Amino acid sequence: MFELLYKNVTAKINLTAEEWELASSLFTAKKLRKKQYLLQAGDVCDFIAFVNQGALRAYTADAKGDEHITQFALEDWWISDMNSFLTGEPAVSNIDALEDSDILLLDKNAQDKLFKYIPKFERYFRLLIQSGYVALHKRLLSTIANTAEEKYLRIQKTYPNIIQRVPQHMIASYLGLKPETLSRIRKKLAEEK
Repeated sequence: MFELLYKNVTAKINLTAEEWELASSLFTAKKLRKKQYLLQAGDVCDFIAFVNQGALRAYTADAKGDEHITQFALEDWWISDMNSFLTGEPAVSNIDALEDSDILLLDKNAQDKLFKYIPKFERYFRLLIQSGYVALHKRLLSTIANTAEEKYLRIQKTYPNIIQRVPQHMIASYLGLKPETLSRIRKKLAEEK
């Protein structure tokens, strides 16, 4: 169950067998059924989750009940409501499973132990946060400066697995588009091929 996480971690930091044994003991395995919540808005998010198998999404819902997807997480990705995790404030995001999923949870206390007993993990999580910040910045710039078609082409190129595994209406939500708009874009691109 920990092979993928081990590969992810050791791609960024070197660990001894003893360090990995301690680190892996601090994670909690959890199974989610499709559509099952991992987190609901209003609850405090006291964990970060590594997706071992499956797919999850984070989203908010507006006053009309429309969903606005902010993140997808497939195998080998992390997901959380980071603001809630870092501040202890109630989460604004919901996180649920798009497929039956196996995840590994690291709660706040366990992360603190990781940092205390294996300081290398501070570097690991700093690298994750830096990478997440860069991705968020690119997404923000795309949202501001790109056409709807350019946004779709970017996600198609950058995250082809999302295009293959996530329903079209959810991709539209993630891109800030109406499903009909995304459908027209996909039809136009197919005709151009």
